[in-house]
Amino acid sequence: MKFLLAHLSDTHLGPLPRPRRRELLGKRVTGYLNWTRSRSRVHDMGVLAQIVADMKAHHPSHVAVTGDITNIGLPAEFQLAREWLETLGPPEDVSFVPGNHDAYVRGSLPDLARIFTPWTTGETRGGEPFPYLRVRGDVALIGLSSGVPTPLFIASGYLGRSQLHAAGKLLVEAARRGLVRVVMLHHPPETSAAHLGRGLVDVRGFASVIHRAGAELIVHGHSHKLCLTRMEGPRGLVPVVGVPSASVLRGEPHHRAGYHLFEIFGDGSEYKIAARARGLLPGTAVVGDLGPLAL
Repeated sequence: MKFLLAHLSDTHLGPLPRPRRRELLGKRVTGYLNWTRSRSRVHDMGVLAQIVADMKAHHPSHVAVTGDITNIGLPAEFQLAREWLETLGPPEDVSFVPGNHDAYVRGSLPDLARIFTPWTTGETRGGEPFPYLRVRGDVALIGLSSGVPTPLFIASGYLGRSQLHAAGKLLVEAARRGLVRVVMLHHPPETSAAHLGRGLVDVRGFASVIHRAGAELIVHGHSHKLCLTRMEGPRGLVPVVGVPSASVLRGEPHHRAGYHLFEIFGDGSEYKIAARARGLLPGTAVVGDLGPLAL
C-alpha cells in the first residue's frame, strides 16, 4: 500500500501583523525591518496558495511542515499560522516542527508550545513536546525541534542531549515495530553549515544517533533550496532531503518555490521510497513537475 508524504517548509507567512511597540524588543527590531525592507517582497502568498493547491490535488496521505512558518515569532503570527495549518487538513494528517523564525526570541516559546500542540501530539507525551512519534500505517513520523532563540544575526539550530537521546529511543522502537522511519527537523544536518551561524550546532550528535539507530528518510527546510545529501546509518546511507521555501518568489533554478512528494511503499523490513520535486516551472508562474529526486 502506498503512503504519500508531502513536504513543505519555510512559508514565512505574510503579511506580517503590525507588532505592538513592546513586542519590538531586541532581535525582533532587526527582523521587522528586514521584513519591511526586503523579505516581504521575497515571499509571496499567492505563490504559496498555488503550491498548496497543487499539493492538495495529489491527495497526500500526510503533510510535513518543517518550520519557519512565521517571521519574528509574534503572538499574532502564531494565530495566522494556526489558521493556515488548518487549511492543509486535520491535525492528525499534518505534522509540524518549528524553525528558528518560530522560536525567534524567548518570548515566542510559550505561544509556540501551546498553539501548535495539535500538530505535534504523538503517541506518547512526556514532559517535553519533542521529539514526538506519530505512526500512520507502516510509517513512523518522528518530529524534532531544532528551533531555539539565538543572538542577533545568528540562525543556527540546536537539538540538545535530551532530545537526541529520546529520538534514538524512538527510532529503535519504530524499527522494532517494522516501520519506515521518517525524521523531520528544520535545520539541515550537515557539518559544512554548522560553523556558519546557520547550521545545526550539534549535528555530530544527530549524526551519531542516525549512525546507531538508523532511519529511512530525513527531511528538513531552512536553506530555501533543494538539498540532497546522505548520512551513515547502520544498514547503509540514509537520504537527507531539504525542500525549497514554499513561498519564495525568486526565479533562480535552486531558489524557487516548491515542495516534495515522497511515495513510500512497504514496511521497515522491505520498503521503497520514490521522490519528486514540484514547484514553479522555470520562467513561469505555473506550478508543475520538476522531476524525480535521486534518493
